[in-house]
Amino acid sequence: MPRARSGKVTHRRHKKVLALTKGHRAARHKLYRTAHESMLHALDYSYRHRRERKGDFRELWITRINAAARARGLTYSEFIASLRKSKVEINRKMLAEMAVKDPAGFARLLASVTDNVPSNWQ
Repeated sequence: MPRARSGKVTHRRHKKVLALTKGHRAARHKLYRTAHESMLHALDYSYRHRRERKGDFRELWITRINAAARARGLTYSEFIASLRKSKVEINRKMLAEMAVKDPAGFARLLASVTDNVPSNWQ
């Protein structure tokens, strides 16, 4: 009985790894061993950054809301506190969208919310 060799399987696996590392620099996309290591790191980074992206977007939304609120004489923390106090439940993504695309609506929301704010906040 002839000896079973894994040439086809190995070749396919190597081709798959080299295809995944297309676009990497130098030996990282040409040589299997370095390409495999590069692929593992890239997959690890993509997994980690998919989770970090959520925090990055929240940071961006808060920055946009803060800029829009400060333009109307209120800080971000005061604005969010007044939203909570007046029981307005709107998430930061929608607030940031309003601040950028509908400044008049954002100003109306801010005005309606700041009626409930204590006078020492102004």
